[in-house]
Amino acid sequence: MKVGLFLNTQFPEGYRLADHLPKMQEQVRLARNSGFHSLWFPDHYLTGPLQMPQPMLLAAWLMREAEGMVIGPNIRILPLLNPVQVAEESATMDLLTSGRYVLGVGLGYRETEFTAFGVPITERAPRLVESIALMRRLWSETDVTHHGKFYKVDKGSLGSTPFTPGGPPIYVAAKVDIAVKRAARIGDAWLIVNSDHLETVRRQMGVYRAALAEYGRTPREFPIARECYVGASHATAYDECCAALRYKYAAYAAWGLSGKTTGDDDMSLFGKRFEAFVKDRFIIGDKVSVKEEVARYREELGVDHLIMRVQWPGLRQEQALDSIRRLGEIFA
Repeated sequence: MKVGLFLNTQFPEGYRLADHLPKMQEQVRLARNSGFHSLWFPDHYLTGPLQMPQPMLLAAWLMREAEGMVIGPNIRILPLLNPVQVAEESATMDLLTSGRYVLGVGLGYRETEFTAFGVPITERAPRLVESIALMRRLWSETDVTHHGKFYKVDKGSLGSTPFTPGGPPIYVAAKVDIAVKRAARIGDAWLIVNSDHLETVRRQMGVYRAALAEYGRTPREFPIARECYVGASHATAYDECCAALRYKYAAYAAWGLSGKTTGDDDMSLFGKRFEAFVKDRFIIGDKVSVKEEVARYREELGVDHLIMRVQWPGLRQEQALDSIRRLGEIFA
């Protein structure tokens, strides 16, 4: 079982971002020294008043701190972007990491972002599919000609050859059944998102494995992202992180992450009974209980890579560092 760090790059209004850059470095160094396998960055646009610097620049800046770790976005909102740009960017990142780059992609859900980029949100699924197919060709061929529904390339070759033959792996995030099947068909792994309830994931893992068998595909791994806080005491862990998690998920709710958008009906619990929302969705406790939950996830879902976000806007640096350190001890 591998553990990854899903880095918090979001900060409340009024925070001075420059003061938090060294804290990000400290978290990444500690994660690497604690045996973490991977490092991941979230991606959004127009997040104000929540502050959120762009992920790929941060990833490149933190790459030296993450020496030896797999690194990548979780996720790039691919339908908003031109696949040539993402292919070039990813080939360079794959080169700089000596083949330890993973491109996590997803559909996105915020109308604000799609409006700003001039992309109809109704086109997001076919744009994602066409983009992935084109990027794989650009990574493995020269003089690529592609005349698709959304993108056009005439005898184009990338300026940077990926370190990994054929290009970096593409992990596809998905929340509803049709998207999970799509991830099995076109992705190298299905990225299970942080907020999905365990029961939903358990059922969809069956959907995913059936689709893999249907398409004759074998994923690179079975990753899952979770919100995770490891406190010194099981009795106090939830109270220590609750306010920061509430702030984070209030922002998600304001952005449109709801049952209507995602198919996750339990999101309706968020604003009413937060403790009920957290149960079987986040991993919170002391080292003993978190270790038991990790074993439960492995046994019930067959996942082999837990990507843990241990900090949210407002949670103190010392608490995040303690969680990272304790997770390293759990996974040692």
